[in-house]
Amino acid sequence: MYPMTSMQRVLTTMQQREPDRIPFFLHVTMHGARELGLTIREYFSRAEHVAEGQIRMREKYGHDCLNGAFYAPAEVEAWGGEVIFRDDGPPNSGMPIIRSSQDIFGLTPPSIHDTPCLAEVLKAQRLMKERIGNEAPIIGLAVSPFSLPVMQMGFEAYIELMYKQPTLFARLMAVNEEFCVAWANAQLEAGATFICYADPVASPTIVPPDMYRTLGFPVAKRTLARIKGPTAIHFASGRCLAIIDDIVRTGTSAIGVSTQENLADVKTACSGRLAVVGNLNGIEMRRWTPEETRMAVKAAIAEGGRGGGFILSDNHGEIPWQVQEAVLHEISETVHQWGGYPLQWVATDG
Repeated sequence: MYPMTSMQRVLTTMQQREPDRIPFFLHVTMHGARELGLTIREYFSRAEHVAEGQIRMREKYGHDCLNGAFYAPAEVEAWGGEVIFRDDGPPNSGMPIIRSSQDIFGLTPPSIHDTPCLAEVLKAQRLMKERIGNEAPIIGLAVSPFSLPVMQMGFEAYIELMYKQPTLFARLMAVNEEFCVAWANAQLEAGATFICYADPVASPTIVPPDMYRTLGFPVAKRTLARIKGPTAIHFASGRCLAIIDDIVRTGTSAIGVSTQENLADVKTACSGRLAVVGNLNGIEMRRWTPEETRMAVKAAIAEGGRGGGFILSDNHGEIPWQVQEAVLHEISETVHQWGGYPLQWVATDG
């Protein structure tokens, strides 16, 4: 088979067919800062830094995407929330913007293009698109309306809202849906190819499947129907096997898989319906030797790669700052050596 571009490789995979080799995503959202000699805060302060960092990361490791997101709390920052930066990890959200459940009645979605932190992300995506064209996909990020309240009001208060205040819950979902749709579509217009719909609260790791079907699923179905491009639902390390049939019905195209689940089981459940993205253990990756890296990558390819519909990635959607360049190079080299279709070695050795 002739060599494909990254875009061709990923699109073929999303269509449940085998490309020339397994595509792989290295979500090195922060590592560009180290490459440019900047702190994480400095790196995310300018679109030019992030665009340049992502281009350099792909040139260095040969992976199949550019990550067009900055950090998840940017979506809370847009509503007037605080972002806490650190020197060795991703930015996190600060104090909740919803201090009382009654504050929900006064919420108004921020204007996407008039909000500096969001406008900077869109600028970075436009710059990436200018540089990369159609060579590789650019991945945008939108936190689901069902999961964003964890950052807006805190986990405990949000769970209580779900159980005890259905009217306020519905109001919060309505406001968040408007924001999510506008934010996702603005990224697609700026140059993003796909939207990663981050929905960790939907995972059975967080809420029971029946609760997701009652509360989270209708939100996802309504929201995804209004996003004008392909999406992938990611549970940020949370499990998904118990709700895969529901996820298929949301209309999404792909699903992010936790390292807590058997990749082969998830691939079988998704076969012909959803592309599978995962599921290297990003936490353990910080300590991997070259041999452990090769073994983990080959195992994931063997479990998920047959028949196409599989993108190798980490299980969380963001590789920790502490993961060393040697490990990332080893992942890349192993995919290029062992990920070519047809996967004949899997049939004999796997």
